[in-house]
Amino acid sequence: MSKNLTTRSEDYSKWYNELVVKADLAENSGVRGCMVIKPYGYAIWEKMQAELDRKFKETGHQNAYFPLFVPKSMFEAEEKNAEGFAKECAIVTHYRLKNDPDKPGKLMVDPNAKLEEELIVRPTSEAIIWSTYKGWVQSYRDLPLLINQWANVVRWEMRTRLFLRTAEFLWQEGHTAHATKSEAVEESEKMMNVYAEFVENFMAIPVVKGIKTETERFAGAEETYCIEALMQDGKALQAGTSHFLGQNFAKAFDVKFANAEGTQEYVWGTSWGVSTRLMGALVMTHSDDKGLVLPPNLAPIQVVIVPIHKTDEQLDEITVVVNELVSQLRKLNIAVKYDDRTTQKPGFKFNEYELKGVPIRIAVGPKDLENGTFEIARRDTLTKETVSKDGIVTYVNDLLTQIQIDLYNKALDYRNTHITEVNSFDEFKDVLENKGGFVSAHWDGTAATEEKIKDLTKATIRCIPLDGVEEAGTCVFTGDSSSRRVLFAKAY
Repeated sequence: MSKNLTTRSEDYSKWYNELVVKADLAENSGVRGCMVIKPYGYAIWEKMQAELDRKFKETGHQNAYFPLFVPKSMFEAEEKNAEGFAKECAIVTHYRLKNDPDKPGKLMVDPNAKLEEELIVRPTSEAIIWSTYKGWVQSYRDLPLLINQWANVVRWEMRTRLFLRTAEFLWQEGHTAHATKSEAVEESEKMMNVYAEFVENFMAIPVVKGIKTETERFAGAEETYCIEALMQDGKALQAGTSHFLGQNFAKAFDVKFANAEGTQEYVWGTSWGVSTRLMGALVMTHSDDKGLVLPPNLAPIQVVIVPIHKTDEQLDEITVVVNELVSQLRKLNIAVKYDDRTTQKPGFKFNEYELKGVPIRIAVGPKDLENGTFEIARRDTLTKETVSKDGIVTYVNDLLTQIQIDLYNKALDYRNTHITEVNSFDEFKDVLENKGGFVSAHWDGTAATEEKIKDLTKATIRCIPLDGVEEAGTCVFTGDSSSRRVLFAKAY
């Protein structure tokens, strides 16, 4: 299998696009800006879904499903949210086509089939969900309401890139209602932490937890909590967000409850979500010029076994030994594949699984059978070892754990060496252009300065870190006083 990938140093963006397609993760579709997620890519997304879904249910959430379409008047009810998404909305205006009398075999919109009210194809579901909650909440006994949905949404992006930014994408969105402000804030923070734990422990990607500035926060939210990751090219990627909505949506949709004293109050809300954008983060954090590098926790195939043989008799002998090993590995819930295809040579298979990022490759030939050994290759380090048959199962199980840890530590080391403190705007620009990564700098707290820095450098404030400390200083741009540093970066 010929990979012929553009190298990361040559053109990082081209390398990413080629890798997503050649590794069979996804491809562009016949619909502008939309993608087809292929089986191998979808298998990774399913693993992400399964673990996140488990975490949501452990924290008391239930899954539901709400309509794809939102009446325009309903969408407009919360003004900030509607304004924030207006430029990305796809709108349904008619419900029927008819034959075009001037062009035989072609169809046209039936002008008599105009909808009484236009429908927005959901870019996010706050409007439809909060209009539903009005009928679900009457008393404090109905709270908290902890709902999640796995869905697709449409945001009419002009410039698209597989997984990172597509007109339609898959995600989950949690929407919760609470009796008190403190409960809603606690929920927002809790879900940010759930995301952070998942991204770090399962995706092996270190993140910075923080809050967004007023300019960057979700439209209609009072506070946006976020996790920010750093890709190998020094650009940041927002990996997940959790929003404290205050009572904005409750007031817009008149969602009230009777408290224990019988007094009517508006509920407090949150929303939170991650999407298939995480697939892009996975590719860009770990992969190399030879292809994908997948952390074992998310690899659809964790171990692949390739037989090396010249005759059918040798293959039969190898298969007997391999079948026993496969059985033992599966008892440990290790996802193992035995590739005994005779239509492809071992070299082709090696290249294929290297491209697809399978964490461990085991090769077995006649000499290995004689010696009672297996050859084990690690995808992350591209190193090989010969291991005795007797200890192979424990060795493989321990190695998968080690690879997961090593991938995280490698990404953490990169991230930590790419957080640079600066104290002047010249330093700021120099780091952005020549080193990349997060720039830790003082900011005067104004939207005007934030916008000016963005215009001049394309860098945005990724977050105000939650673990940051009070530190008197002066804004790198205006020289005005500042009480703490924030993280800037160019971002996806």
